[in-house]
This record gives sequence, C-alpha cells and structure tokens, in this order.
Amino acid sequence: MTTPAQDAPLVFPAVAFRPVRLFLISLGVTAVATLVAGYAGHPVVGAFFGIGLLLGLLNALMVRRSVESITARDHPLKRSMAINSASRVAIITILALIIAFIFRPEGLGVVFGLALFQVLLVASTALPVWKKLRTGEPDGPLEGQEGAVVTGLDGTEGRSAGDD
Repeated sequence: MTTPAQDAPLVFPAVAFRPVRLFLISLGVTAVATLVAGYAGHPVVGAFFGIGLLLGLLNALMVRRSVESITARDHPLKRSMAINSASRVAIITILALIIAFIFRPEGLGVVFGLALFQVLLVASTALPVWKKLRTGEPDGPLEGQEGAVVTGLDGTEGRSAGDD
C-alpha cells in the first residue's frame, strides 16, 4: 500500500551533506584548476575558481542552517523557505557577478566555480542515497549516519529504526 504524497511524513535525512568532504574536494579541484590555468598563463583564474567553490560551500552551509531552523518551527512554511532561498541565492550571485566584473576576465572563474560546486554537491549528495536504494535497505541509516528525522504532518517527530 502506498501513502498519498500529501499524507506522507516529511523526511530530512542527515545523510549526504558532508561539508568537510566537499571542502577537501573543493581544495583539490582548486589546486588542479590553478595548475591548469597557470599552464595556460592565467593562474589567477584558478584562484577565482576556488573562491567560487568556497562561495558554493558557504551557500550549502547556509541552506543546511536555514532548513534546520525553519523545520524546527511548529508549523514550517514553504513560503519562508522560498524567500530564504531566493534571497541567499541572489546575494551570492550578485557577489559572484561583482567579483567577475571587477576582476574581468579572470574573475569569471568565480562563476564557473559556483557552477561546478553545484555539480559536486548534487553528486556527493545523490550517490550515497542511490547506493543505499540499490542495496534495498531504505529503513536503515545511510553510510555511517545516525538516521533521519521524520516529521509528520502534525509536527511530531519520529526516529528511524536505525536509531535504536
């Protein structure tokens, strides 16, 4: 039997977002980008690329913080999440475009760094979930994590079976 979408509890897994891992990957990608850009005669592009990756990581950390604070409320609203997301993305995008404009053409590395970070974030988030789904064990915690917080429509929280 399948639960209708409107009756299903909200599940916010603490699974996949690993900021330290993403930071280390970003450092490695920055080093490679700086070497490649240096070989092409523009090492500053690699540095700006790294700044873009770090701006992406900062955005992801702020997303986690805002999701935690909004979902901790008794009645979380999609509207507050949307406003928060739109304002955060607008600020980071404007900052990246200002850097790109002031330090053009090398400053465009910031925009490319932001774009690549989104790809890294999706890949690093989706792969553990995908692996877990392939093993067929959807109820347990994912890859060393404690478990997901399940919030019902009435705002009550439950724990997954992996928390026992």
